[in-house]
Amino acid sequence: MKGDPIIWMVFVLLCLFSVVEMYSASSTLAYKASSYTAPVLRHVLFLLTGVAFVFGVQFLKLYQIRIFSYIGLLISFVLLIFVMFKGTSANEATRWLSIGGFQFQPSEIAKISVIIVAADLISRIKNKKRDEWKYFGYIITILIVVCPLILFENFSTAFLLFFVVFVMLFVGNISLIKLTLLAATIFFVGFTAFGTIKAVPKESMPKMFDRAYTWVGRIERHFNESKSKTAKYEINDENLQVQHGKIAIARGGVFGVFPGNSVERDFLPQAYSDFIYAIILEETGLIGGVFVILLFLILLFRAGRLATKSSTVFPAVLVIGLSLLLVIQAFINMAVAASLIPVTGQPLPMISRGGTSIIVTCIYFGIILAITRQLKEEQLKSGQNTANIPQVNLEEL
Repeated sequence: MKGDPIIWMVFVLLCLFSVVEMYSASSTLAYKASSYTAPVLRHVLFLLTGVAFVFGVQFLKLYQIRIFSYIGLLISFVLLIFVMFKGTSANEATRWLSIGGFQFQPSEIAKISVIIVAADLISRIKNKKRDEWKYFGYIITILIVVCPLILFENFSTAFLLFFVVFVMLFVGNISLIKLTLLAATIFFVGFTAFGTIKAVPKESMPKMFDRAYTWVGRIERHFNESKSKTAKYEINDENLQVQHGKIAIARGGVFGVFPGNSVERDFLPQAYSDFIYAIILEETGLIGGVFVILLFLILLFRAGRLATKSSTVFPAVLVIGLSLLLVIQAFINMAVAASLIPVTGQPLPMISRGGTSIIVTCIYFGIILAITRQLKEEQLKSGQNTANIPQVNLEEL
């Protein structure tokens, strides 16, 4: 086991927490499969596969990670186009490809590839006057090509990816004027698109824009319910998830009803994926919910500390980008479960049920650990103090 022990600790705890909560939250899946263990065994299988990826990826060199990212970007571009025509639909969205009985989301491959490629391009800016416009233009071109392909079926993922790359550009010391112009342009495009959707009837728009009306409907419903004094007590087909999520949180209180005693897992749609945090709060209460939040905050804090130890730009920007993507995605999932923002469909990293998302999240951890391992090796060679990035073995962990 190489790399930072604190990040290993966060990873292991998330895996253990995931198995316990998935076993409890997947009651509806167990009923459909006529087996109590089938859903959780599937989840454990993906976790074990992900752990194998973590162990393998942590030994990669940074130049190998760069090469794989460009290959992954090309493959994800082709798959994102393919999924628009031959994708499998679920929950009113066409995000999955099914190959040989195995379903996966090409957007997950695109996310990690874009993050790594963006970090690589930022690190190539040696002279601001000569290189900044060139590599900034490359990054924007990649976002213009990839994000719209994700946007049509998964707005939240496209927005998350753009925001993380934007922060990486800021961390990479890109000119504030360029970043301000980019943010203003995106705001203008988003405002115009929202107005167009509101003004033009759904029947008059091409079918590819159907999901846009779903997003607008969710946003309006969320704000209307927050203002209404009676809507918060009504349960209908449109707000079923939100309302049962609130009930689950209310039942949990401070200490929860303890794992295995959830009631809302049998009534809450997607209790094992999008709303698993509501089940966590019901079963483990405020204490368990805060514990999960702290795990992700520790990951982000540790990544920031490690970035400051790097003598080169690429690993510093990359570790910030990967950890930030995981933490923001987690907080979006939690905010949805707590009814703070409209439903987005973002899973809780490492905990929600999933195949592609679990494996790709494990690759995130593997790359972060690979960076910490290389930083430690560089400091050992230079004779610096490595107290903040220690070597550990199985017994110490």
